[in-house]
Amino acid sequence: MIIIPAIDLKDGKCVRLRQGCADDVTVYGDDPVAQAHFWREQGAKELHVVDLDGAFKGQSVHSEVIKRIIEAFGGIVEVGGGLRNMQALDAAAASGASRLVIGSAALESPQFLSAAVEIYGDKIAVGIDARDGFVQTKGWVETTAVKAVDLAAAVAATGVKTIIYTDTATDGMLGGPNTLQMAEICDAAPSCQITASGGVSSVRDVESLIALKRDNLRAAIVGKALYDGRTTFKELDEVAC
Repeated sequence: MIIIPAIDLKDGKCVRLRQGCADDVTVYGDDPVAQAHFWREQGAKELHVVDLDGAFKGQSVHSEVIKRIIEAFGGIVEVGGGLRNMQALDAAAASGASRLVIGSAALESPQFLSAAVEIYGDKIAVGIDARDGFVQTKGWVETTAVKAVDLAAAVAATGVKTIIYTDTATDGMLGGPNTLQMAEICDAAPSCQITASGGVSSVRDVESLIALKRDNLRAAIVGKALYDGRTTFKELDEVAC
């Protein structure tokens, strides 16, 4: 399993939200580019970057900062937040992003998702965010009647190879991942590589994901626990490997 540090961008700063609430934000630094370089120095091979303002507004906001983050990190960087049309995807790809994460648009516009996969192939990842098993959209502001497992199966059918599943109830809460839901997502999309997001805050949490014994559970994204110093990238990476 791969451990992927997260950089969430809001107002040009490196932040974390609790359960995706824009009003419950903690600022961890004014220089996300320096933070990207730090994660590279720690040994991270991949980085997860989210344009939170882009997710809330429906269009990319931090394009220039993200480009600099990618340059500073020098490894695989997946980018999401506001990628809801082909122009936004093209811009993110041009910035050097290795993986383009489509969120709300995967549910709202299956035609767009199919077109994106046709053009960008395995570079396309779909971010499925859910609370109590139901998909949330527009920066987690709206909860739909669509089950996350159904969307995962539909996404896999379009040819998408990577799904990033975030359990929004656990995100930023440091209480451990929703392993039951993670297992169901893995089983619903066996042709996809799944990345777990939300609640991973300790070595024990990583071990609980590994214990699911799902061959397609490829990675775990970690944010707040690293920034709060509850654990280190090295500690998690050693267990994951």
